[in-house]
Amino acid sequence: MISLSPSRTLKALLTCAVLTFGSLAHAQQVFRVTTIPEEAATEQVRKFTPLAAYLEKKLGMKVEFTPVSDYPAAVEALVNKKVDLVWFGGFTYVQAQLRSGGKIIPIAQREEDTRFQSVFIAKTDSGIKTLADMKGKQVSFGSQSSTSGHLMPRSNLLNAGIDPEKDFKRIAYSGAHDATIASVVSGKVDAAALDITVWRKFVAENKVNTKEVDVFFTTPPFYNYNWSVNAAMPAELRNKLQKALLDLDPSTPEGKEILQLNRATRYIPTSPDNYKGIEAAGRSAGLI
Repeated sequence: MISLSPSRTLKALLTCAVLTFGSLAHAQQVFRVTTIPEEAATEQVRKFTPLAAYLEKKLGMKVEFTPVSDYPAAVEALVNKKVDLVWFGGFTYVQAQLRSGGKIIPIAQREEDTRFQSVFIAKTDSGIKTLADMKGKQVSFGSQSSTSGHLMPRSNLLNAGIDPEKDFKRIAYSGAHDATIASVVSGKVDAAALDITVWRKFVAENKVNTKEVDVFFTTPPFYNYNWSVNAAMPAELRNKLQKALLDLDPSTPEGKEILQLNRATRYIPTSPDNYKGIEAAGRSAGLI
């Protein structure tokens, strides 16, 4: 039996305490995830909680998903490193990139985001069949910072010679795509623009009757959503995170659930250059 002097015993105990504390600190490290609030907070939690559980296993640290109140809050959270990973729309990514001085890195996007579209909807008995028919009407967009719910629809209106501020009777901003659909169904507005994947989800789930409300215009394709991180994230962690997203496999039960909830077939790499067109549209529309 080995006997330690009191001083050596104390030193050994202190060393053990430091090591234990260090291990606990590492174990308690939290990886924080959020998204732009394109739908209600309860839906965001439902969609992204399984992804957080998956990332927890892949990254070897606690992962927390927390909804934010609005689109600008998601931008500020990543710019100020309050969160580690954000699901941005194309326009919010551009806003974050400009706000941070080029310190936001997009690491993955859905395959669908290489050819994304927005839709304009109206009641089928409204007489609205073209963009020109919207003149003099009450129209809703989503959030002012939404790519598919505001920027790209506005860009298409401007290209068609329609100035929303001059040609519409009233403009409303619903704040989220599901609320946009509700505003048309309820008759609060005559027409609205939103994310095509949210519209398709509502139709597939029989949450909207297309005999009463339907699409009358679909935009040309554009790049949209991505997962982004701050450049301050260590490269090793960033690469590990990107690999985890790209490795999601629809042939496995876990991968299938996560991808379906995220309305994705798979994730692919992306780059800042993919969003130059979004930035140009934002400048042209006077939103940047």
